[in-house]
This record gives sequence, C-alpha cells and structure tokens, in this order.
Amino acid sequence: MRPGNHTIDEERQGEAVGPRSGNKGGRKLYLESYGCQMNFSDSEIVASILADAGYATTKEEGEADLILLNTCSIRDNAEQRIRHRLQHLKRGKRNNPKLKVGILGCMAERLRDQLLEEEKLVDLVVGPDAYRDLPRLVDEVEGGQKAVNTLLSREETYAEIQPVRLDDKGVTGFISIMRGCDNMCSFCVVPFTRGRERSRDPQSIVSEAHDLFAKGYREVTLLGQNVDSYKWNVDVKGQVKDPEQPIVRFAQLMDLVSDVNPDLRVRFSTSHPKDMTDEVLEVMARKDNLCKYIHLPVQSGHSDVLKRMNRGYTREWYKNRIAAIRRIMPDCAISTDVIAGFCGETLEEHEATLSLMNEVRYEMAYMFKYSERPRTLAERKFEDDVPEEEKGRRLSEIISVQKGHSMERTAAQCGKIYRILVEGPSKKNKEEYQGRNTYNTVVVFSRTDEQPGQYAYVRTTDHTAATLRGESVEEAVAVKEGFVA
Repeated sequence: MRPGNHTIDEERQGEAVGPRSGNKGGRKLYLESYGCQMNFSDSEIVASILADAGYATTKEEGEADLILLNTCSIRDNAEQRIRHRLQHLKRGKRNNPKLKVGILGCMAERLRDQLLEEEKLVDLVVGPDAYRDLPRLVDEVEGGQKAVNTLLSREETYAEIQPVRLDDKGVTGFISIMRGCDNMCSFCVVPFTRGRERSRDPQSIVSEAHDLFAKGYREVTLLGQNVDSYKWNVDVKGQVKDPEQPIVRFAQLMDLVSDVNPDLRVRFSTSHPKDMTDEVLEVMARKDNLCKYIHLPVQSGHSDVLKRMNRGYTREWYKNRIAAIRRIMPDCAISTDVIAGFCGETLEEHEATLSLMNEVRYEMAYMFKYSERPRTLAERKFEDDVPEEEKGRRLSEIISVQKGHSMERTAAQCGKIYRILVEGPSKKNKEEYQGRNTYNTVVVFSRTDEQPGQYAYVRTTDHTAATLRGESVEEAVAVKEGFVA
C-alpha cells in the first residue's frame, strides 16, 4: 500500500489488459476491483480463468459484454459505494440489454440474496473460492438464468493458475501466498466471507515470482490476510503432513522468493502482531532486496479494547514486537491500522491509543471510525455505543497525531541517496518520475534515462508528510557517497 491516510478501497479502479490466450468468442470483460490488495490479485485470477473461456479483458466499460465488480465488505461505506455503482450499471443496462453484471468477493458472499433477488442489481454472484466455476455460471446467465456460487473451500488456493496481469506498467505485481483467515477478530467479516486459512505450495509461489521477473516485473508483494501464519506441510495441529517434504513457514518462504533474483524487490502484507517472529525479522535484515517496511496493525493501544477485539495480544506484547523490529532492523519503517470508537471504548482507552502512537511514531497509518459489520462477534456480543460524533472527534485526534509523525519520519529520510525502482511518471507532473524507496515512501524526482522497471539513484532534498522529492544522481556518485538499497 502507498503512504497516506486512505486505503485503496477509497477509490474505484477498473482494470483490464488484452487477452492472454486469444479472444475465441469475441466477448469482452471489464473488471473493477475494490478493497484490499488481495481483491486486486484475485481479479487477475478471474481474468485468467475467463480468458480461457474466450473473454478478452478491456479497459473500456462501454465495450464490455460482462462487467464484474470484485467487492469489499470490510466497512459499510465500501459496501454503499459498490451499491451505488451497481445501481448505475443497472440503469445503463437499459441501453445495452445484453450486458451482464456480476459481483465477486466478500460482498458477494455476504449479500447474495439481496443483490440477486430482492434488489435485482446483478445477474451473477460468485464468492472468493468459486472463481473456477465462473465459465459455467456465465453460460447460465447468458442462457437467461441467474447464477450463484458462494461456497467456501478448505482447500482452494488457485496455486496453479497463471494470473493475467492487469497492471499494464509491468513493474510491480502481487502474489497471493495464502487465503482465508483463522484469527476471528471480533470486528472483522473476513473469516465469514473468505473462509478458513490455507497456504499455497511454496514452489508455486517461487515459480510465479520467476515468471514475473522474466516478464520485466521488478517488485512483488506477498499477500495474505495474515502472512506471518503462512505454513506449508504442517496441519492445523502443528504436525508434519509429509515427512519427505520440508516445513516452510513465512521466514523460509521470504528467503526462497528473495533468492529469485537480487534485483527483484520483495514486500509483504499484512502481518499480525501475535504471529510475527524474530526469524522473519532476521531474514529481512539479512537480505537487501527484502524491503525494510512492515505494516503491523495495532487497532487500539489499550489491552482491554484489544481483548474485546479478540486480537490475541496485549499492548505490552505489541510493544515487544516493535522493540524487536527496532533491535533487529533499526531503520525499518512501520505502518499500522487504527480503529477509533470501538465498542465500549472509553476516553482513557482512546488516549492509550494516542500514547502508543507517540511511542512508536509510525511512518504511516490507515485510520478509521469503527463500522459495525453484520455476522461479526462484535455485532452479537457488544453494543456499538460510542456516538458517531465522538468517533469522528477521536478519529480527528488520531489523524492529527499521525500527520505529525509522518512529517517527522519523511523529514528523517531527506538528504540521503536511495535506490529507487522507477514505477512511471508522477501523477501530478508527467515530466517527473516516481517510485518508492525500501521504506515504501513515494519518491518524486526529475526524469532520468532509466525506464519504468529500472532502478535509479535519487538524492532526496524535500518532503511532505507522505512524499519525498529529489534529484537523480549517477550510480558512481551513489556508490561513492553511500546509498540505501
């Protein structure tokens, strides 16, 4: 994720590229992805499955025969945004009766009956574990039927499917290493919409990383709801499944992926404080191409709130993990998630969150008001009793504190030379490039001879709370003066 105060689901992104294996039926697919990076990765799997069924992906909504929205249920405003989008598409179908619209992902699993039957907003509803069934379901829809499959799986990982890459820049890519979640945080719908946790074969992950590098990608992000709990060849009781195969946990997996090529940068998201081990940190410290950035959601700075959230750790445990990061990788950047106004949160508990933020001084944070979600433990067990106005006030305080820390952290990165992966033109000025340093901070700099997907050396000279600015320097200068990989 990029530095800032908003998650990626604050925007709608229609993503599309040309067909992978020919457009046998002349049909076109338009995909929109909302929410977490996992949804964007899943959309690439969907594009691959439907490419084999004769669908070419398109960037032009008006060309599409099939529009699929890969959805998010993490907060109510995300769902409402998608509902409005579906209502707009329903009105648009009056001009194109042949157009079919479907939803995928978390919202599909949770609201299938409402969207399909009651509101009649969609023709097709497919949950995260049923994407292989899409060709059959689409055929049903084209035959005049409504189609739905939201069954969850204990086995599905889509390990052998080669995703169609929807990022036409071809610089950074996502690799899903696991699916589902076993944590059961009381505020979260993910275990109910994505099912139980299961990990991919590590060799399929390494193979995908090799393929990305061969295609010109120079950065991969390993994705999971809780990457630190990745485990291969170990059952739920911790027993070895196959004695002839090695046990691979997240630390070993990162080692394997980083060995694909020293020019392939590796990031990951998201970590869980209760599962992060020193072994993971030691691998990160040892490998230059493992980026020195960790997203470690805290949610609250008070142990009583964390207990109500069912997070599985205390304030003290979390601070222990922060201390371990600082000890093993003193320069590592850390970001977090914070929820304001969770059920029963007192003013004292809110102030404990502010005090923890002042202790850690995060580079960046994703900050939200608590939004009660149906089917969660919090909905069943607790009262959403913090008034909306007070939630907003507390959130404003959290944002204000974080802005100061973000400004402080980017200021500390000024005056240094970084090896930057060129991602493309700056969003605000096409005459400049932008990329990120190892700490995940966006760096904007003057155009160089390097092209997107190549590395440039940049001396940073100015900053905002989220962005660094600088000038490119020759590699010889960077080597002589010292640079941050």
